[in-house]
Amino acid sequence: MKANHKLREGTALFLAGITILTMSACVGKKDIDKNLIKNEKEEKKVVNLFGPMEKSKPNAKNAARSAFDKTVSMAEKELGLTVEYRTYTAEDYEDRTYDEVGLDRVRNNMDDLYLLNPDTIQILGEEGHLLDLSDLECVKNLKDVVKTANMVDGKLVAIPQEVVANGLFVNKDLFDKYKLELPETPEDLLECCRVFQENGIETPIGANRWWLENIVFAQAYADLYNGGNTEAEIEALNNGESKYSDYMRPGFEYLQKLIDLGYIDAEKAYVSEAIDGEGPDFLAQKTPIVMAYWSAANSGTSYGNPDFEMKVIGFPSSRGPMPVVSMTGYGIGANAEHVEDAKKVLDIVLSDEALQLYSEHNKVISPSKNVEVECIDALKPLNDRLQENVYVLGSNAGMKVEQWGNTCLIVRKLLGGATVDECMAEFDRLQEESLK
Repeated sequence: MKANHKLREGTALFLAGITILTMSACVGKKDIDKNLIKNEKEEKKVVNLFGPMEKSKPNAKNAARSAFDKTVSMAEKELGLTVEYRTYTAEDYEDRTYDEVGLDRVRNNMDDLYLLNPDTIQILGEEGHLLDLSDLECVKNLKDVVKTANMVDGKLVAIPQEVVANGLFVNKDLFDKYKLELPETPEDLLECCRVFQENGIETPIGANRWWLENIVFAQAYADLYNGGNTEAEIEALNNGESKYSDYMRPGFEYLQKLIDLGYIDAEKAYVSEAIDGEGPDFLAQKTPIVMAYWSAANSGTSYGNPDFEMKVIGFPSSRGPMPVVSMTGYGIGANAEHVEDAKKVLDIVLSDEALQLYSEHNKVISPSKNVEVECIDALKPLNDRLQENVYVLGSNAGMKVEQWGNTCLIVRKLLGGATVDECMAEFDRLQEESLK
């Protein structure tokens, strides 16, 4: 609009100028505020963790934070950063398994920290996608079994918060009823099963499609891990001088005998999920023997509150009751975006202080040689063997042929009707591939 008078024109221009200056000042302040917010976001330190769990809400009604969350909270507070959980759900990944998704995320450098299963630890370690954690402060406190299980080409590529020990869960009342000692050797177990069957217990050993490999491992590797020549024997396997099938054959032949005698129902085991399949019969005292992992004895939803005296023992072997040990582990991507912060987080989460908290809360075996937690009476037979440093590894990243997953699948072939020779041929094939 045009002004008719110079005064009005000048006044209008002056007011317009003030308005422009005021607007400029406001815009400038907003921009500064926006920049401050932007900078704060940029300066906020974050470490991304991919795992199977969500972070629980600390203030949620009737919801306690998990032991792992508490150890993460220790790291967040000390380091002034946030650990963001990136959670796996089958629905989000169109039913791809956790391991499949984990492999993809590590290979594509999508996170910083990862919780990984033994077979993926081995694969990713061999591919060079996992950082060597040997220089972390917490490593000096680790038990030898932990380092042995997670070394790939001389690099420590993963560290767990707990050591998973598997054993036979037995109904001590039924053993006492038939005047049976708890089995220590393979022959002992056969005799116990014979007596149970003669007294009307049709299938003495409850089994599922996942855990029968424990019986095989106890037979196969009792001498390898407890004979004083472990490193040399593994090296001979890795370079082809020795055959995995020679180690595995006695365990598979023994498992086939248990099936042939009717002590294990192969058809039911082939389709049964862990605990869901054999658990009800064990708790109802129809089956005197099952196999499971350490924590199942502590949980009210598994075998923690039976109506009978329960004992957890090692799997029978030539060297007596043998715990079978496997473990998941936390690894850091070799090219992680926040690699230094991720290392600091892991060092705190795996410190003795944090592991004491975690182990006491979950009543599990700690990877630290300095952390011991009192176990329940049922677990003492298994724990006594572990304290004696007697065990076999069900997962060992230092073996070129991955153990846990491959053995599980080959055991399933046996359950499905394959012969022992056919199963051994599969181990030979896997070894030949590893040598290439």
